[in-house]
Amino acid sequence: MADGPVNIVKTMPDGLKALMSRADAQDKSSPPVEKWNPPFCGDLDIRIARDGTWYYLGSPIGREALVKLFASVLRKDEDGKHYLVTPVEKIGITVDDAPLLAVEMAVEDAGEKQVLTVRTNLGDLVAIGAEHPLRFEKEPDSGGLKPYVHIRGRLEALFTRALMYQLADMIAEHKDEDGSRMGIWSGGTYFPIDPDLLSPPE
Repeated sequence: MADGPVNIVKTMPDGLKALMSRADAQDKSSPPVEKWNPPFCGDLDIRIARDGTWYYLGSPIGREALVKLFASVLRKDEDGKHYLVTPVEKIGITVDDAPLLAVEMAVEDAGEKQVLTVRTNLGDLVAIGAEHPLRFEKEPDSGGLKPYVHIRGRLEALFTRALMYQLADMIAEHKDEDGSRMGIWSGGTYFPIDPDLLSPPE
């Protein structure tokens, strides 16, 4: 398998090899990847599928500790591309949609006092609000709503379909100087949804 203890290490760049030695370590602090500026060392055949599965050389990486380690050094740059970044290397990877999935949501209070806290498939926990905003897109095929939440840096998590339906039940009308809009309240912030995204597909 691609995530075997020998094969995956042998084929990784040196910077990632050193990083991988920490995969089972107790130190789980987040590296300061946004501050690192190493040279670009090319692309690596790592892909994050829309369902959150990580693949290396076409095979899923089944070792969760390794996936979480790679995710801890994942960065999205201004060019819109995703990279694994170490102090000495910057390596491009492929992300089909968002690199993370929002898989669970806790709801506190209601209306303008509502606070939505989401957990990602890799254990990130964020409260939706000004620092972790929501945004919405339309599914290209079905025309359905695709919610995303900002996690860290430029990384976002895509809501799973089940979580999207839960979120849809919380869509509420809000009137302001721009008129009446539909959207979501969380953490004292209102996240309006473009009316075009709520229109049924033609």
